[in-house]
Amino acid sequence: MIIVTGSIHARSDTVHQLEALSLAHVHRSRQEPGCLAHSVQRDVEDPLHLVFLERWSDAAALRAHFRVPASRAFVSEATALAGTPPQMELYTAEATSL
Repeated sequence: MIIVTGSIHARSDTVHQLEALSLAHVHRSRQEPGCLAHSVQRDVEDPLHLVFLERWSDAAALRAHFRVPASRAFVSEATALAGTPPQMELYTAEATSL
């Protein structure tokens, strides 16, 4: 499984637009093959900070997601609305029980 974490810090004049754009991206992404989870939250300590958490079945599914034109458009539009460059980290993980 691939886990993606990301964040975008909005400007005060764009936070609502960025939140709506992010929700549309999340809802669209959830329909893609291999998407196990995709969400966006607003940081309760910093309401301009949006945090993303994604789980993908494998690297091929995530690569396919990155190739979707709407995904590329989201990154471009979100970057234009952000106060600082978006951040993203990728992790390989496997489910386990203790």
